[in-house]
Amino acid sequence: MIGQDLLGIEDLQRDQIELILETAETMQEIASRDVKKVPTLRGRTVVNLFFEPSTRTQTSFEIAGKRLAADVVNFSISSSSLSKSESLLDTAKTLDAMDPDVVIVRHRVAGVPRKIADILDAPVINAGDGAHEHPSQALLDMLTVYQEKGRIEGLSVAIVGDIAHSRVARSNIYGFTKLGAEVRIAGPPTLIPPGIEQLGVKSYVSLREALDGVDVVMALRIQNERLTGAFIPSVREYSAIYGIDRATLRFAKPDAIVMHPGPVNRGVELSHELTDDRPSVILDQVRNGVALRMALLYLIAGRTSSPGQESGS
Repeated sequence: MIGQDLLGIEDLQRDQIELILETAETMQEIASRDVKKVPTLRGRTVVNLFFEPSTRTQTSFEIAGKRLAADVVNFSISSSSLSKSESLLDTAKTLDAMDPDVVIVRHRVAGVPRKIADILDAPVINAGDGAHEHPSQALLDMLTVYQEKGRIEGLSVAIVGDIAHSRVARSNIYGFTKLGAEVRIAGPPTLIPPGIEQLGVKSYVSLREALDGVDVVMALRIQNERLTGAFIPSVREYSAIYGIDRATLRFAKPDAIVMHPGPVNRGVELSHELTDDRPSVILDQVRNGVALRMALLYLIAGRTSSPGQESGS
């Protein structure tokens, strides 16, 4: 995967997904060291180009790069020439002239990372583009499920919420189905995109039916900035019908885990209790995000030796 763009899970083969997950598990050992740093990417430059606000994704990519000893540059939109009406493509060309080794792109418009990838010589990693894809989030979700369940093949995964606007849902659908899991989606009919079943999922309006016997329950954030009027009558009504608490979770398997890509609207998608306590694995998802993104940088920005053989520095 050296030098390749990562623009979506749709573009990956099963063996590539498995390679990324295996590499991420190796990277987790580095986090347990007193000195959480290896020289694997020393001398390489990672640019975080985030056009949308982000806490978890941007911070974890930054930590991931620094733990691999890369030089990490966070591109500030407010202080860049974009605030002076420079075009996105001109900004990309300017970055390309600075010879970065990998560029992480997040944008509210679907397709922007691919446009930038067409210009840059450096590989581009999509950190979320509109309602298209969020590949690193799906990969860390798959890593979390694998570590909790010991497998993904044959599991049942229910994704609940705003499927229509969720890049997380789309990437997870591609990823889990490629690894042999059954994927179900549930939500109000207004938030289920037409033809979604063509991606190999089962669609439900009833939350109870969707959760029946599943191994994994993934709640999605209600995007209040988009869901007014025609989509749902109110957040309160959505929570009453599709909010997940211990009462609704009883329809899933007794050992089912609960996930959320964050940030959580407490008391809306998940009850306070489920947000903070097992069977929630939300904080495990966050921890796994650093190791997973270390694996992506290691595999894409170029590796010099096995990560397990690197010594701290």
